[in-house]
Amino acid sequence: MMKSEPDVFSIDDLQKKGVEPWNGVRNYQARNFMREMKLGDKVLFYHSNAAEIGVVGVMEVSKEAYPDPTQFQVKSEYYDPASKKEEPRWSLVEVKFVEKFPRIVSLEMMKQTPGLDGLLLLRKGNRLSVTPVDAAHFKIIVGLKK
Repeated sequence: MMKSEPDVFSIDDLQKKGVEPWNGVRNYQARNFMREMKLGDKVLFYHSNAAEIGVVGVMEVSKEAYPDPTQFQVKSEYYDPASKKEEPRWSLVEVKFVEKFPRIVSLEMMKQTPGLDGLLLLRKGNRLSVTPVDAAHFKIIVGLKK
């Protein structure tokens, strides 16, 4: 699962672009989760910090992790002066649009759905922008889109 604020980058933006690098992740654990992603992995797209928060669609990893170029761009909000080109600190994956849900699968809906126990998103205090979702949880969440 990957989170984005819809006023920054939304499922509609991804649908228009088709493919997009998921840059700007500056948390080591979230970065490590991205580095584990494989070509073709399906990913839930989650809108955060919005009037309605929740899963809004599915995307797919179209390019595995590689160094995030924004860490080296001085004018970028994601610039990291401590990261060196010979030893990059931050990575990104590229994702492509697969599907926009007909309705948001809200956080509240997921909290009330049996079978989603253990979903990292639902753990108290979890604020990571990238989290793994096992196949059983993925299937349940996609099933809630109707």
